[in-house]
Amino acid sequence: MLNKLEEVADRFREVEGLLSDPNVIKDQSRYRSLTKEHADLVDVVSGYERSCRIREEIAGSQELLKDADADVREMASAEVAELEAELNKLEEQLKLMLLPKDPNDQRNIILEVRAGTGGDEAALFAGDLFRMYCRYSDRQGWKVELLNTAESEAGGYKEVIALISGKGVFSRFKYESGTHRVQRVPDTEAQGRIHTSACTVAVMPEADDVEVDIDPGDLRIDLYRASGAGGQHVNKTESAVRITHIPTGVVVACQDEKSQHKNKARAMKVLQSRILDAMQAEQHAKMAADRKSQVGSGDRSERIRTYNFPQGRCTDHRVNLTLYKLEAIMQGDLDEVIDTLTAHAQADLMSGQTN
Repeated sequence: MLNKLEEVADRFREVEGLLSDPNVIKDQSRYRSLTKEHADLVDVVSGYERSCRIREEIAGSQELLKDADADVREMASAEVAELEAELNKLEEQLKLMLLPKDPNDQRNIILEVRAGTGGDEAALFAGDLFRMYCRYSDRQGWKVELLNTAESEAGGYKEVIALISGKGVFSRFKYESGTHRVQRVPDTEAQGRIHTSACTVAVMPEADDVEVDIDPGDLRIDLYRASGAGGQHVNKTESAVRITHIPTGVVVACQDEKSQHKNKARAMKVLQSRILDAMQAEQHAKMAADRKSQVGSGDRSERIRTYNFPQGRCTDHRVNLTLYKLEAIMQGDLDEVIDTLTAHAQADLMSGQTN
């Protein structure tokens, strides 16, 4: 690990030099890229330099262990133990910092929640899940923008799509993709029987225009009148937009805005992100064909979590995590779940590097 850290420190110093080069400053694209690289490396280098200072302090204290004065030896022994504990902790942090970075971690996301099996109860649960994510986002100071909704007659959503913007959104949401199962007694259940329903969640990094080049000739754009639950007209103009990407068969519809142009722009944003997601999923499948992450593949058909309301229990099946704090979780207290998933993913990466 020390060799790797020295390489990182050398590169950091090289980048610092380049950032003060007038020719680099003129090339804004390269300058932005180097600025980002500098920001990515600064914490690693700071930690490495701190570890070097601790090693020097340990060496100095170990010399004092040879002192003739017993009090000095005792003080030095305590200091060595304290410094070695600090060094061990710092080295574990540095190991995590050296893990390969997910290039999508700092991106905004497109969040899609869809009702699955369970009829009206599934749609109600989709609404509960979406509100849970909104509350979590609010706690983080992130912005949630609705892109499209399809409400059910009983309340809740058949489908809801939103853009969530902020620092590191994808890094916190990326393990939410999959099938979420709920077990509870529906309000409409007269016999008090527990029903099981399910929803699917898709989390996609927001795509930049430059990443996904879509040929306008590959698109079929249909306009229609927006409607709400039960077919009730939202407005009388053809403001709703449905875009079909013919080569991939991806279809996106948006109807929440009264403006046709706004709906088209939102639909294009979702379309770009879905195509980018499919491209990245194909790449990941090739890279990980012989090795599956402990946290899971993110496959939307994978059952990842169960919310059992009678027991107040939330269980994440990928990491065998069970928490009896369901009410708090539904109010957006997701950090313990997400932190556990992240820790398992990091451990899996570290294991892969040492094998």
